[in-house]
Amino acid sequence: MIGTNILRVLAGFSTRHLPSPASPSWQRTNFRGEPVSLCGGLNVAAGVVSASLLTPGRMGTAGAIAGASGALAGHIDDHREQDFATAKGLSGHLSALANGQVTTGVLKIGIIGTGAGISALVLRDGKDQNSSAPVEVADWVIRVVAIAGSANLLNLLDLRPGRALKAATALSILVAPGHGDVRPLLSGVTGTVAGALPSDLAGKTMLGDLGANAVGAVIGVAAASHPSRAVRLLAAAGTVGLILASEKVSFSRVIESNRILSAVDRWGR
Repeated sequence: MIGTNILRVLAGFSTRHLPSPASPSWQRTNFRGEPVSLCGGLNVAAGVVSASLLTPGRMGTAGAIAGASGALAGHIDDHREQDFATAKGLSGHLSALANGQVTTGVLKIGIIGTGAGISALVLRDGKDQNSSAPVEVADWVIRVVAIAGSANLLNLLDLRPGRALKAATALSILVAPGHGDVRPLLSGVTGTVAGALPSDLAGKTMLGDLGANAVGAVIGVAAASHPSRAVRLLAAAGTVGLILASEKVSFSRVIESNRILSAVDRWGR
């Protein structure tokens, strides 16, 4: 088991050496006005998906599906946004849809939601199948929300160097206790984060939607597969609560106004 976990760590870590696309479409300007590459997101997505494929059983399958769906949706948002209507925030995207306009945000909801839905079905175990139909449906919905919500939450945090990757580490630590089955999957996330963090902190690369959605979705799978229904519900409710809060409150402002959060956020830059 230790040897296979190390293999997953190395699989995630090694993706930092993937060839970088040379197209200008992979370049962005960060919050300081400096050039930064989106290739960090490509490497992270490749890391978490490849590590998921090396994870046996339902966990690995669900992780690969959710991670790949998050990466696809994120790639569209990163590179095809100009082809769709524009909107800001969840309410803005839903309002645009109500008016018959399709935004990349709407596409992301559809793609990530579909991937989360399939992943949640894959995660069903014997206990789920022995439950009543309403309970099964409720459990499936909770899992879908936890996976899709985690993907979106990590994306909302990708506003400063290293912030989203630090959040991914913290969420992985929160999910792991009492949930030994998920550790193989999270070992791949750990390796991926370790490989991506130095260049992200240095401001050379960033996750973009592609990387943030992918790693967030895989961590969401870890939370959605927890044996405790209460933990799964807490994960789903927590992500939804934070996403809704982001519509009214700036995460960056909250972090910068708190001494401890600010210190953690700035560490390594």
